[in-house]
Amino acid sequence: MRISRRPRHLGKPSAVTIGSFDGVHRGHQQLVQALKEQAASRGLTATVVTFEPQPREFFDPEGAPARLSALNDKVRRLAELGVEHLVVLPFNASLRSMSAARFVDDVLIDGLDARWVEVGDDFRFGNDRRGDADFLRQYDFDVAEMPSQRLGDARISSTAIRTLIADGRLNEAETLLGEPYTLTGRVIYGRQLGRTIGVPTANLLLKHPKLATTGVFVVNALHKGRTYQGVANLGPKPTVGDLRPWLEVHLFDADPDLYGERLHVQLLHRLRGIERFDTLDALKDQIQADIQAARAWFS
Repeated sequence: MRISRRPRHLGKPSAVTIGSFDGVHRGHQQLVQALKEQAASRGLTATVVTFEPQPREFFDPEGAPARLSALNDKVRRLAELGVEHLVVLPFNASLRSMSAARFVDDVLIDGLDARWVEVGDDFRFGNDRRGDADFLRQYDFDVAEMPSQRLGDARISSTAIRTLIADGRLNEAETLLGEPYTLTGRVIYGRQLGRTIGVPTANLLLKHPKLATTGVFVVNALHKGRTYQGVANLGPKPTVGDLRPWLEVHLFDADPDLYGERLHVQLLHRLRGIERFDTLDALKDQIQADIQAARAWFS
């Protein structure tokens, strides 16, 4: 998959879908599947246009909802789905001031040479909010509007998934996502406190500070084709006075050298919330109890 920061086509016209794609859930996957089919039948490049940061984060950084997926997770998921070209437009003051008509002219027509464009039925673009499927139909390319997808009685949406994750209903969230809820980051050096108490950890300092959930979780950690079982603390570490958004993973029966490596961590089951302990001994005892509970969950 090719990744661009500005709209440009890759030598042939494009089939395009546009959106935030937070979580790349099953509704998004239906959009991408239709995109790929149309691109293949028409000889076009299957192209996804998304934004970084997400528009709501630009307009209201404090009030925007927690991210389901950082950009690197979004890239991974869209590549796995077979997208050929991902255009990540910087959402800044210039893009924010762009009208729907200018977006079509500059991005879809001049930039991507779009011949087929698909949007969800709840998607709007442009500073005038005029950009929807009906607006697009006045242009000289074919337009498809995808209705909201449902699974049983549940509407598949990033908002619904965010609520499930916050409530600890990870199995239901996985059903709507199409995979376990996954966080990705690069392993960095922490305080190495875990090693001093016999519980070495891989430490990931997450780039998106507003988390969809916090707590202690049973996890799978994926690295270079291998899967490790483990337990993880997601969120601040109040016992040691660190309030940053850490993902601290202890792997069972393995201690690979992961420093500098990218790790994909799947949250499988929530054991408890974040707690502050009065002593390191109390923290150590709780960690051992968490490890036992996680091993029992796997067995």
